[in-house]
Amino acid sequence: MNKIKIFCLVTGLSTAFSSANEYHQCGWENCASKGHAESLRAQWNLLKTELPGGNGRQYARDRIIDVKHQLIDFTPDFDAESLSGTATITFSPIAKPLESLSLDAVDLDVKSVTCAQSKVGDWSIDENSINLVFEKPIAPGVEVSVAVEYSAQPRHGLYFRTEKMGYTKGDDHLWTQGEPEMHRHWFPGYDYPNERFTTEVICHVPEGMTVLSNGELIAEKTEDGITTVHWHQKKEHVNYLISVVAGYMDKLDGKYGDLELAFYTPPSFFAEAENSFRDTERILGFMEKEIGIDFPWAKYYNICVSDFMWGGMENTSVTTLTTRTLFSKESENLRSSHRLDAHEITHQWFGDLLTCKDWSQLWLNEGFATYYTHLYDLEKFGNDQFRYGLLRDSDSILKNKDEKPIVWRGYQNPKEQFDYRAYPKGSWVLHMLRSELGPELFRDCIKTYTERNRNRSVVTADLMEVLEEKSGRSMDEFFDQWVFHGGEPELDVKYTWDDKAKKAKFTVKQTQKVSEKVLLFDFALPVRFIDEKGNVVNRVGRVREATQDFAFDLPAKPKIVRIDPEVTLLTSIKFSPSDPMLQAQLENQGDMVGRLLGIRSLGGKKDDKSLKRLETALSSDPFYGVRIEAAKALAKTYTPDAFAILKKHTAQDDARVRKEVVSSLGRFISEDAMAEMKRVVGEEKNPEIVADAIGALGKYPVAQVSETLTASLDRDAYNHRIAESAIQAMQKQGDPGYIPAIRKHLEEQEQKFSAWDFGVALNSLAYLSREEEGEVKDSTREFIAGFLQTPKATLRTKVIAALGTLEDPKAAPLIQGFVGSGTDEDNGESKAAEEALTKINGGKKQSQEVQDLRKQLTELQKKLKEIEGKLEKK
Repeated sequence: MNKIKIFCLVTGLSTAFSSANEYHQCGWENCASKGHAESLRAQWNLLKTELPGGNGRQYARDRIIDVKHQLIDFTPDFDAESLSGTATITFSPIAKPLESLSLDAVDLDVKSVTCAQSKVGDWSIDENSINLVFEKPIAPGVEVSVAVEYSAQPRHGLYFRTEKMGYTKGDDHLWTQGEPEMHRHWFPGYDYPNERFTTEVICHVPEGMTVLSNGELIAEKTEDGITTVHWHQKKEHVNYLISVVAGYMDKLDGKYGDLELAFYTPPSFFAEAENSFRDTERILGFMEKEIGIDFPWAKYYNICVSDFMWGGMENTSVTTLTTRTLFSKESENLRSSHRLDAHEITHQWFGDLLTCKDWSQLWLNEGFATYYTHLYDLEKFGNDQFRYGLLRDSDSILKNKDEKPIVWRGYQNPKEQFDYRAYPKGSWVLHMLRSELGPELFRDCIKTYTERNRNRSVVTADLMEVLEEKSGRSMDEFFDQWVFHGGEPELDVKYTWDDKAKKAKFTVKQTQKVSEKVLLFDFALPVRFIDEKGNVVNRVGRVREATQDFAFDLPAKPKIVRIDPEVTLLTSIKFSPSDPMLQAQLENQGDMVGRLLGIRSLGGKKDDKSLKRLETALSSDPFYGVRIEAAKALAKTYTPDAFAILKKHTAQDDARVRKEVVSSLGRFISEDAMAEMKRVVGEEKNPEIVADAIGALGKYPVAQVSETLTASLDRDAYNHRIAESAIQAMQKQGDPGYIPAIRKHLEEQEQKFSAWDFGVALNSLAYLSREEEGEVKDSTREFIAGFLQTPKATLRTKVIAALGTLEDPKAAPLIQGFVGSGTDEDNGESKAAEEALTKINGGKKQSQEVQDLRKQLTELQKKLKEIEGKLEKK
């Protein structure tokens, strides 16, 4: 059960409560100390919304103060990976006099807490906050500022990347990441998305470093080798959108009208910066036109940082991106940053200008960003690419069988919300609305929704209100079934033609499992008919029952019948047209989706007619996605004839199709397939495709491929892509003879790997060493364990996992200390350690007694830390 700890600022007593009822039964009303009762009452009023409700559901915090401004003035220490500074929060109480206040703060060493307007009577620190009591209550509406002087060596929220940590020389930098609630680890404040305020950042760094943050640059000066940079975000935003990137950076300049644009990377990555920056100006222009509202901030920067944990983060006016979005021209059209760029730019409106009130409403941020990326594809590439992207998203959504709704309050950690429901499913909700309303009305609704709610926290009801107002339609049922309940409809469609009556007849069954969590859906089902003369008739049937029959009068027997032809409904559809209708569908050059679905239906069919259809599509279909689907279908068919067709058509101009053909050939196991993979490794110039071919060689006998794999370790490629694939292929082969080559490569080339990929390579080394004995296993264990204390958190977790893969009992004591080391925000190391110990113990988990003892030890360590903090204060 989740509990919240209340620390009395008067008596020093600490009590944990799990509900308001339990709290009010604790007897504080009868406490001998009146101050104790007042302190506990005030803290409960402040902190009660940190707990889920009694039903286990999460709700937004109460706002007892109106935060006006947050100032962070700090100095980072790159050698010590620490910082010191002062955070000043300006606010006024709402509704009631304010006796005490809790600021979100974790693992901060607080030196002082002061308030110029109302003296702070006392303050204390617990696990999650700084708690202060004012000598006199602050009246509602009275503006005051609380300044906290502190230092920290943060585990989360602010991250250093330095040469000392193993990063490239000359690339030293730091970056912050606030979402969902991580800034509390490096500065105290109001760390929840339902409060907006202006912000300032003043940062002091060694001369030569760059400091980037939200808003406008106010001042920059250098004295005595220290550069001080002052940024001011003059328009309100939420706490998690505060960003600081500081360090050595190279800059690419740009302009969109009068708006300053820039793209920054660490110096060693700058050569590829232009590739990822080329769409930014065009995306901004499209978004302003599509949303109908000008870009709302003072500038727009993209900043690439090392080992970022997401693809990108939409910090107000300064997006943070992973360096892994960068790519070389050798990858051709396999890599592009335009979708990531469009996603983060969209967030500058949906997420920044309008922000979800709480994490149950996250889809209002992420669904919009995902959908408007598809709309940019529509603008840039046309309707086929737009529908192809939606179809691929639909495929990924329908694979998930959980029943959670998009708006879901049952999460325990906000990170649980960052899944397919918020992103592609949220996007599909918007697409279905746009499909029903039409592009113009949809655009008008979104513009009104944005204008009405700019600089506000939003919930789904805000969007519904505008949609109903503008369209005249009730949105209750739509949102009830698609947003507030889980699942998607699964349709089994049967079609017959009644020639005498000239009717097209359908029986549609909803086959999804219906429950309180997943409804029987009610929706319009579009159907398209095309006759022999090419005449098109569109009809719509309404599906609302478990089994629904309907029929349409038609002037002539259709040659083609297409269900949901424009990809407007999020549903799986089981529909099998007759062979003549399938052939006509495959030949219809005006219906890319119809051709793609037809090709998909041929996968696994081994007859000559099906193979011929697949070869025709692979060799000549005008849309690359259909050719990709044909290659996949031939791999699924898995016959010598299918292999021959794939081999015949490897010379594809479009790298995306060429990559899929090579991957499909790689699924075959034969002498010819092995030879073809070796040919690709030797002749192909695109490193991504070479890497796929190398990976496919991993399933062949060592004697036949070891020379190719070993040579590939030394083959140069951007992001070390080919060597990474070679190590993975060596792992597949399971031959310990590769251990010396991999070990030598990892010792000499560590800096060429990202932290994640280096950890994966260590795991491969462990896997190959797991059945070795004596010196080999001991040496591997010592080598891997040497990275346990790496300051790279991502790598550290992978190192723990690799020691588990090694299955060496001697590694157990090295791992034990990481059990229980995680925090509420991120317990990855602890989970990795528990899983590693389970592997070492032969699949047996630690006894419950041991787990309980470790949990108790962790709690004691936390309490000791709190006591030390109180003693230091005294």
